[in-house]
Amino acid sequence: MEQFIAHLALLVADYDEAIHFYTKKLDFTLVEDTRLSATKRWVLVRPPGKDGCCLLLARADGKEQERYIGSQAGGRVFLFLYTDNFQRDYLKMKARGVHFVRPPKEEKYGTVAVFEDLYGNLWDLLEPR
Repeated sequence: MEQFIAHLALLVADYDEAIHFYTKKLDFTLVEDTRLSATKRWVLVRPPGKDGCCLLLARADGKEQERYIGSQAGGRVFLFLYTDNFQRDYLKMKARGVHFVRPPKEEKYGTVAVFEDLYGNLWDLLEPR
């Protein structure tokens, strides 16, 4: 048997602003943007490089889901963006206005800094050793 995680849903307030953030600030690729109804779209983005898990940008539907935009993990680091060149990506992201809430730090497992996405979800930018 072979299994893998194909997509991870990320609540967003607006499809287009989320696409812009991920593709213009983080260099993600827009994999798919399919209209499903007048208000719902199937939007997939993924980081450059290997084919792998995509983020499904899911516009919050109703007040209950809207409460969790930007806080899907209760304030913990939620997503982990691995890189093969920390310095390159860190500097590029800073220049594009990505807000880092914790500066770069050398850890046993690699170089890491914490940034937030456009809604406040926390991410690790990580170059493993």
